[in-house]
This record gives sequence, structure tokens and C-alpha cells, in this order.
Amino acid sequence: MNSFSDTSSCCAPVKDVTQKLAALSHPARLEILRCLAGGRSCCCKEVVDQLDLAQSTVSQHLKILVEAGLVRYAPERQRSRYQIDQAALAAVSASVSALVDSCCAVEGADI
Repeated sequence: MNSFSDTSSCCAPVKDVTQKLAALSHPARLEILRCLAGGRSCCCKEVVDQLDLAQSTVSQHLKILVEAGLVRYAPERQRSRYQIDQAALAAVSASVSALVDSCCAVEGADI
């Protein structure tokens, strides 16, 4: 069995990582994450006010980020609040870093 097909000791399952990377692959979703950066939570309208996108578009992108596990959703009365799941984002970063390290390692050489 290929060691990259499931998990390694320092990385999340490949399927989980690919879902998160797919969610990160759209420029609007990266901009939404920037709006949510710093640990603050926002409602959809606050994100819309910062971007040149329709509310329905922002809502769809937020839904994808929530489904990928990168953003947490919490209903709050008439609104919904969104916040980055910092641990999930850090796990994706660690997985990508581990992949880059393993792919770029040169046997017997110090880099």
C-alpha cells in the first residue's frame, strides 16, 4: 500500500486534506478567510461589505468553507456567525509542509 494514500503520523488523511485544499482553491474563498482572520467571527453581511461579491455568492463560498471544516458556523438569533477553525487550517499547513519536505528531500544531502 502507498504510504501517502491514507495517513502518516504527522498528517491528516489525504481525503480530508484534498477537500480542504479544494475549498482553498478559489480566490473568493481566500479573500473570505482574510476577512475572518485574526480570530474574529463575522456574519455574512460583514464579509459582503468587505468584498465586491453578492450576498448569495459569499453565502455559497462560506458554505463550502464550513463543509470543508475550515470555518465554523454558529447560528445567532437572526444571523449566522462564521469563524476560521485555526486548528484545521494549521493542520492543512502542516500536511502540505510535510508533503513538500518529503518530495524535496534529497537522499544523503543536507538542505
